[in-house]
Amino acid sequence: MEVKLSSHNPHFAQIGGAEGIDRLVEAFYRHVDALPLAAGIRAMHAADLEPTKAILKAYLTEWMGGPKQYTPRRGPPRLRRAHSAFAIGEAERDAWMQCMRGALEETVADANLREQLERAFFKLAETVRNDPGNPHDIDLSNRLRPARTAGPSS
Repeated sequence: MEVKLSSHNPHFAQIGGAEGIDRLVEAFYRHVDALPLAAGIRAMHAADLEPTKAILKAYLTEWMGGPKQYTPRRGPPRLRRAHSAFAIGEAERDAWMQCMRGALEETVADANLREQLERAFFKLAETVRNDPGNPHDIDLSNRLRPARTAGPSS
């Protein structure tokens, strides 16, 4: 069966298709299990990582321009909602990124592709942050209104 790839995101083909995604996810979770820095994010997962790995593989396949495997099964990705039960701040984002960076170094030979994916993964990791004051939750409404001037008191 021929796989139709997304023309706007060629990363699926560049990483090696489903096999490349599998290698990346397996390496990522090896790092999650092995790195002391990642103990907090490991604790957010069930003891059996296989269901989580399958979800991440389906998500990354679609996200990188491969066949739609995530959306038909789970609906549109709502990463922040899916992670809302967990406290995710800069430390958790950084631990996740260290594990992903290690997985990318282990599985992606092309330095340019590794760099592109690392930048994209950082944006994803930043998106799921739910700590107070994170950049995507700052209320700009006060900045958009004209400043109040002090008027005479009645």
